[in-house]
Amino acid sequence: MPASRLAPLNRLLPGLIAPTFYPSILILFNLMFSANTYQARRERLRKDLKTGLVLLPGNNEVGMNYAGNTYPFRQDSSFLYFFGLDQPALAAVIDLDRGQDILFGDDLLVEDVVWMGAMPRMKTLAARVGVQQVLPMRRLAGFLKKMRRAGQTIHFLPPYRHENMLFLKEALNIPVRRQKDAASVALIRAVVAQRAHKSAEEIAEMERAVDVTGAMHIAAMRAARAGQVEAELAGLVEGLAASSGGWLSYPVILSVNGQILHNHYHGNTLRRGQMVLGDFGAETAMRYAGDITRTFPVDKKFTTKQREIYEIVLDAEVSAIASLKPGITYQSVHLAAARRMAEGLKALGLMRGDLDEAVAQGAHALFFPHGLGHMIGLDVHDMEDLGEQYVGYSDAVTRSTQFGAAYLRLARALEPGFVLTVEPGIYFIPQLIDQWRRKKMFEPFINYPALAKYRQFGGVRIEDNVLITPAGHRVLGAPIPKTVAGVEALRQG
Repeated sequence: MPASRLAPLNRLLPGLIAPTFYPSILILFNLMFSANTYQARRERLRKDLKTGLVLLPGNNEVGMNYAGNTYPFRQDSSFLYFFGLDQPALAAVIDLDRGQDILFGDDLLVEDVVWMGAMPRMKTLAARVGVQQVLPMRRLAGFLKKMRRAGQTIHFLPPYRHENMLFLKEALNIPVRRQKDAASVALIRAVVAQRAHKSAEEIAEMERAVDVTGAMHIAAMRAARAGQVEAELAGLVEGLAASSGGWLSYPVILSVNGQILHNHYHGNTLRRGQMVLGDFGAETAMRYAGDITRTFPVDKKFTTKQREIYEIVLDAEVSAIASLKPGITYQSVHLAAARRMAEGLKALGLMRGDLDEAVAQGAHALFFPHGLGHMIGLDVHDMEDLGEQYVGYSDAVTRSTQFGAAYLRLARALEPGFVLTVEPGIYFIPQLIDQWRRKKMFEPFINYPALAKYRQFGGVRIEDNVLITPAGHRVLGAPIPKTVAGVEALRQG
């Protein structure tokens, strides 16, 4: 904006931009729940914690290669959950003892608006989420030091951004290396207790995320062809996520090397006889995540070998979903899926012997070396920053130390309102096969000579997002083809 245009704005708005003049603010406010939602969430936190002061730092912009060239901004999910404001340079305090909430942040100057656009004043933002008191950000450190000197307990969550770590070091005098251990377990448990149970409005938002995600997968299955580079498909689905008004909920996994579980390399060329494993999801503008996986042949139809492995995985996924209901532990669902896939592999001659004992000892993990699924919500691995022991486990269900089962992110008993992923898979990882064979691991259960013709097979994973209801479960979103017939119909156009 020319300098001549700034002068009248300065006179009219004394250095700040009034929100009522700018339609972009209406868009911002539409991407939030009601003030009552955020007030109710904070009120429950008060009841659960009772005393002390809760500090929730928001996230700041992060430079890619210099400060002014930033990565896309992503707000801290717990800050979003309790305060709903999706913009940088904010922090909030919930004073449990005095019964007040305080939002810390600064109004933009006109010079800021020139580069970044208009934003509401801090008081307007605060009112939108039911907060009455606003203080400038420069007051936060001193405020916390004063409360600490007065003996008030300050609860904070484990930090994961280094800028927030440095702030905690300054304001609370806690060395960075000690901050994870110093984080409030009481606050972690209280946050998990709320965020783990999705409300009706959250579920509706997650349905939108899954529907966009489904459109991304269908587009990839339709567009793939031999001779294409993986990056073309990755770019296609990224574009669909962006055009929906949101973004990706995690970096795209899309590869003909599906045996690499988190494969973000997209430089391979699709060739006949291969399969493409696509694991990706959309994040809505309100930051709720979808997380779906589909696997499909580069050719128009599955080969016999591909279909055999694919149907074993599909059977395990469908059976696992059908078993979901409140009270059942997800650890037991994981083990049942492993047992079911072991049966299929035995029918193909790849496993042998007593399958109950094979699964108990972990022999199946050669083919299924990860957990069946995880919580999903505002984070694709919901609340993983708070610690999986609090999110996915309980006093009654503890983490296994066994290879494969140790990677199970959700094991606890299921409750209504949980939203989780179900994602069994079978993979042929040459390096792992060679290591286990060299060590003669689980020879009574694994037919190593038969694996030779599967070394270049890759992997198959199939994944859906499921809500636990009082009566059982519901798969979120419109159906995304996953039967052999459904996938082949898409491939054939």
